[in-house]
Amino acid sequence: MSAATRTATRTAPARPPRARGEGAKEARRGLILAAAKEVFARAGYHDTTIGHVAKAAGISYGSVYWYFDSKEALFVALMDDLEASLRQHIGVTVEQLDDAATADVVAVFREAVRATFEFFEGDRDLVKLLFRDSLVLGNQFDRHLNGLYEGFIGDIEVAVQAGQQLGEVIEAPSRLVAFSVAALIGQVALRRLTTDDGLSAEKAAEFVVTLVLEGLRPRKEQP
Repeated sequence: MSAATRTATRTAPARPPRARGEGAKEARRGLILAAAKEVFARAGYHDTTIGHVAKAAGISYGSVYWYFDSKEALFVALMDDLEASLRQHIGVTVEQLDDAATADVVAVFREAVRATFEFFEGDRDLVKLLFRDSLVLGNQFDRHLNGLYEGFIGDIEVAVQAGQQLGEVIEAPSRLVAFSVAALIGQVALRRLTTDDGLSAEKAAEFVVTLVLEGLRPRKEQP
């Protein structure tokens, strides 16, 4: 072995061993998804390759294919994973409310919106993938991304319908109301990627909730 070869052998980064056992396989899959999220968000879907993801994850090119058949399959799995994490975060936040707050539809709505903004601000790569890059991915992902949005909208619709039953939300098609709220949340989250309004996630959520429930007109003081 030449001196150059010995030097390269000593300095080459060690690759993680092949995952064995269900726990190790799940950890390796999570490692790949985390690397894919970072690379897709930085370079965009079209300019990302499996090789880029493998390098970011510190594993071999072929190892990625043990878990995902293609770049498309990897992206779809990533979107599913992120959607599940978001909905779980919102669910845990709402479950932590006390009984009085849980009975207040507006309070639940406010906490759910706040939790959404906090999640987005803690994971800005997700915002880029959902609200920026999804617009240029093409028809092969339209159905899947629409399914993700519909799940998010469906969660909002449940709160809208509860508010309508209590007379706290206007009578209008609940799905349309939920879609409008989801679109507003998405656009505000996307803006906050590049523009600092000096508002915390809580303040941003309060604005969205107030705008949705009360509109832009100032309330006249009661005599």
